[in-house]
Amino acid sequence: MKKVKLSIFIFLLGFNLFAQSFTMEQVTSFPFPSELTASNSKDWIAWAMNEKGLRNIYLAQAPHFDTKKVTNFSVDDGQEISSLQFTPDGNNLIFVRGGEHGSNWDWNVGINPSQSTFMPKVEIWKLALVNGKVEMITEGDEPIVSPDSKTVAYIKNRQVWTFDLNDPKPAQLFEIKGSVANLSWSPSGDLLLFIVNRGTHSMVAVFDLREKSLRYLSPSFSRDTSPRWSPDGRKVTFIRRPGGKPEPQPILEQRHNPWEIWTADIQTTEGKMRWKAPETLRGSISTTHGGANLHWAADNQLIYLSYEDGWPHLYAMDAEAGPSRQLTKGNFMVEHVLLTPDKKSLLFTANTGPLKDDIDRRHIGRVDILSGKMDIWSQGESIETNPVILCGNQFLACISSNSKRPMLPTILSLETGQMKVIGESILPPDFPLEQMLTPKQVIFKSPDGLNIHAQLFEKEGGVGKKPAVLFVHGGPQRQMLLGWHYGDYYSNTYAINQYLANMGFVVLSVNFRLGIGYGHEFHKPERTYWQGAEEYLDVKAAGEYLASLPQVDAQRIGIYGGSYGGYLTALALAKDSGLFKVGVDIHGVHELSSRLEMPEGFEKAPDFEKAQKTAFYSSPLAYLDTWTSPVLFIHGDDDRNVQVSQTVDLIRRFEERKMPFEYLIIPDDSHHWMKYANLVKVNTATVDFLQKHLKP
Repeated sequence: MKKVKLSIFIFLLGFNLFAQSFTMEQVTSFPFPSELTASNSKDWIAWAMNEKGLRNIYLAQAPHFDTKKVTNFSVDDGQEISSLQFTPDGNNLIFVRGGEHGSNWDWNVGINPSQSTFMPKVEIWKLALVNGKVEMITEGDEPIVSPDSKTVAYIKNRQVWTFDLNDPKPAQLFEIKGSVANLSWSPSGDLLLFIVNRGTHSMVAVFDLREKSLRYLSPSFSRDTSPRWSPDGRKVTFIRRPGGKPEPQPILEQRHNPWEIWTADIQTTEGKMRWKAPETLRGSISTTHGGANLHWAADNQLIYLSYEDGWPHLYAMDAEAGPSRQLTKGNFMVEHVLLTPDKKSLLFTANTGPLKDDIDRRHIGRVDILSGKMDIWSQGESIETNPVILCGNQFLACISSNSKRPMLPTILSLETGQMKVIGESILPPDFPLEQMLTPKQVIFKSPDGLNIHAQLFEKEGGVGKKPAVLFVHGGPQRQMLLGWHYGDYYSNTYAINQYLANMGFVVLSVNFRLGIGYGHEFHKPERTYWQGAEEYLDVKAAGEYLASLPQVDAQRIGIYGGSYGGYLTALALAKDSGLFKVGVDIHGVHELSSRLEMPEGFEKAPDFEKAQKTAFYSSPLAYLDTWTSPVLFIHGDDDRNVQVSQTVDLIRRFEERKMPFEYLIIPDDSHHWMKYANLVKVNTATVDFLQKHLKP
């Protein structure tokens, strides 16, 4: 009788250890800051904050940095805030409301996840700081304010429009063939610089507002992008890449992606090549945050970012002649690059620091352009990103988090080195801060010998073997971290992982090859995605790592992921249902051979047929015969990153084969669940499906 009672006690103890201590609504109620910006004339910072779908703007002023909400949008309608900026005089804030700027297409087209009677527009708004008045000015996107704070130029219908800030009467400035982008004012404010895309090629152009005239800078049949003014406004630097279509070459072979840095004179319009990238795979133009990160700094220095030494690092060179100099060095990546107001230094985010596991974090760095002296300004078991310097040069602002606390604006005193998190009062009172677990860094080998980093979430205690879940990120140019992520999509999945671990799952978040943070060869490997899907080796190895843990029940391992992670989730379920017993595939890609349509002309790549076959057998669709694991498909039908047809077509195959599945469609929402209520619905469905089949 005593043994029975003891067994019951142990069972109840284990049950209580893993009783859910917070709700999905609570853990996903975290506020998320974005668009952090600083005034060039006053010690103000501003940012947009998403609080359970209510997106508003906050202000804070040195030296105390008390936070103040200055807009009052009070409906969860999915309308994001972007392009937040102070006018140069510091008297107004300009921002865009609407659209979905994280999408791959139609990012400046209205989105309607709340099913309003009419489609919301993408609009430019003005906030007057002197009296707090907030007003919508006009439809448009990508606004930039003139140096004298009088005029706003913006894009509407792919053309350039302007309005006067004091008396807004929007008008088209000129008309030009093609699509206009990358607007920027000259330092004197009388010229507008931009690129115009003509389809086969793109050119850098300047419009003179006084003479009402247009001129092209060193026009060619190339693709010119990323134009930047010299500090004196006399010249421009830009990136030049080949235009048109090349001769068909083997599709399954990697090759150098060429690019050059050019400069051009504004008056003569003549240009010259200043630098050409090394003709190696590492020398190809970077696809990390900001791409080439081209800047024209003080002392006539051109700045760029390159992978040429195997890691994405910053380089500088004189604009006229001489070799380039590497500014940042080491086995870490640089992103979120910003030129300081005096144009003599660069701020950046890097995954380096004194701690052994800092490669899976982010910290703030600074490098002096002329001397090359580099410092990492923030350290510890925290994550800091997106730095900006206030105009008084006494404070730096960034957003920061740790394993428990979500991202919040943070102030670093440049005099004392002390950091101060601001806006903690914005955290909801019932947010389960103390219940958050600290994930552990784990490293294991893929079958071909690659080191794979992952984060392990596990609640201590429990009785018997535990079920496990593998999370696979999207992108794939992402890196999951040892704390709350600086991307809102991945802060949300971090919350899901915390929720699952709190339920009693062992959760592993895997950083598979193709992701960033571990060097060029990890980021740009051969035979991946439609060219062979070898990144799935890392996903399977992660599942096998979970199965090898003594506390994990190898017969109860699930998997979930979104976007590219949805693709790899579907591939895992289709190829290895014996390992992955259940999965949730969120807006995944399922068929890849259609990427390689037959060329219109006579010419085609010598390995075209082989490439098509390889792409098909890199697709989940090729392995339906071995897909036996239960699956939940989720997709928003206004997805602008992955066509909803990818899920619709796969479901049709499931129906024809009479294969069981469950589904959740989110009408009118996108890839990023712009409406908070939809986010909670998707998260809840994901967790409930895994719980139903794996029974923690």
